[in-house]
Formats: sequence, C-alpha cells, structure tokens
Amino acid sequence: MTDTETYSSDVAFTPAVKAVQARKGSREAYARVEQHGGWRTEIDENLSTFLAETNSFYLATASGDGQPYIQHRGGPKGFVKVLDKRTIAFADFGGNRQYITQGNLSENPKAHIFVMDYAHRRRVKIWGEARVVEGDSALLTSLMPKGYRARGEQVIVFKIAAWDTNCPQHIPQKFDAADVAAALAGRDARIAELETEFARVKGEAAPVT
Repeated sequence: MTDTETYSSDVAFTPAVKAVQARKGSREAYARVEQHGGWRTEIDENLSTFLAETNSFYLATASGDGQPYIQHRGGPKGFVKVLDKRTIAFADFGGNRQYITQGNLSENPKAHIFVMDYAHRRRVKIWGEARVVEGDSALLTSLMPKGYRARGEQVIVFKIAAWDTNCPQHIPQKFDAADVAAALAGRDARIAELETEFARVKGEAAPVT
C-alpha cells in the first residue's frame, strides 16, 4: 500500500469510488470489509492453485497519460509461476511486436490482472505493479513451459498489491475445446467398453441349438 492508502482495497476504492458507493448505498458493506483487513495481499493456497490451472488471462496497463490498454496472455496450464507470496511471473511470448504493454510499463508500472475461469464460473482480480525483464536467459528458461511451441522473448514480473474474487453472477459457463474433447473421448471409450461387454454377455446367453 502507498502512504495514501489505509486498506489494501484502497488500491481500487479511491475517494471518488467511495463517494459513489456512499451515494448508491454500498459503502457501509465495503467499510465492514475494510475493518476486517480489506482484500488479501499475499498468495494463499487457493490463489496458487487457481493460477496453476489457468491458461488464459488479461493484463491491463495504462500509458503515462492514463490511456488504458488490455492485452490477452495465454499458454499451457502452469505458465503463470508463483515466485513468492507476493510475486508472480510468466514468460512473455513473441507476438505482433506492437509492444504497447511494455511501453506502458516503462512509464507507468501500475497494472492489473483479470483471470476468468468460465468452466467453474470464477474470476480473480489482481492489482499491483509489473515490470519487464529483458536479457535474463536463466529466468526466461525457468519460466518457459516445457514443450510449448512459442518463442519466449522476455519476462513479465508482477508484484501483487491486493487481490479479490468475484461472485459468479452473470458469468456464462464455457469449456475449453481440449477439455470437451477429452470428456468426449472418455465417453466414447466407455461406450465401446460397454458394447464389448454387452456382446460378450449376449453371446454367453445365446441358446445352444
């Protein structure tokens, strides 16, 4: 937290936000959250497990004059690594070479990560500061997912200030194509197994002529 923040949730609940909450009737409820310590600031087992299972998230940054930008980051499950209780990192794969995120972070380190789990209708919001690490081949190698066909260009390290979860309201349930394919393959294998067993039982039960 900065010197102007009393609670961890102040990273998002600015005076302007709190004024709107007061006007619309939700300030009292969030004040109670603040009195109990606000949002979490360290990675616990639940968040660590959640991040280990994610294969997609959105990274928000803003330029020095406040122009926001959101970019998708994806990879195989486990590509987001927990470095310590307040730090996560991931290999930044080569893309379209616009470098908007990197440019924004060079003049404004404040960033936000939004992770959506459509299958289980869960979402996690993470506030903090991010930096780009270039030229550290050992760190990049340690963060590159094994067997993943991508070019690791650099590393993004994200220092967590606060994080919170959302209710599942209005989240549509969707499933990854790979998970659906695996479920269908399991179903088809089970059907084939039952058909084989049925044919065997039917053959044993056939009357002898």
